Amino acid sequence: MEDNRGNNLPDVVQTVIIDAPIGKVWDKVSTSEGIAQWFMPSDFQAELGHEFHLQSPFGPTPCKVTELDPPNSLTFTWDTEGWTVSFFLKELDDKTEFTLLHGGWKQPDELIGKANEKSSVIHGRMSGGWVSIVQERLKKAAEA
Repeated sequence: MEDNRGNNLPDVVQTVIIDAPIGKVWDKVSTSEGIAQWFMPSDFQAELGHEFHLQSPFGPTPCKVTELDPPNSLTFTWDTEGWTVSFFLKELDDKTEFTLLHGGWKQPDELIGKANEKSSVIHGRMSGGWVSIVQERLKKAAEA
């Protein structure tokens, strides 16, 4: 069987420096209340293996916490498309470097079921969306 992973779309990566200590940023990215302030409402809990739902524009989206290293990182699966979302936090004195990685993309022409659009189209939309979500909404929520 041929390995086509090399043709998949690249991960979406967004990094921002937040003028807040790592503990405060961790609270914004590892609690349902914090995540709702900058991303989407959910029943998230920072527990390895916890299954939860993000309330996306397409309805409740199933997710599961797959990696957890407080206050440095967490990863969860998102939806049924093979996506993963990871948050990486790095302490910089009294600031925090936050990096979001949205991986698990398919090949450009593969359809994304719920949206009924090509993976390349959804990748483009989400890439742009993550810019404002991380650079503006998360930064504002964590620095408040």
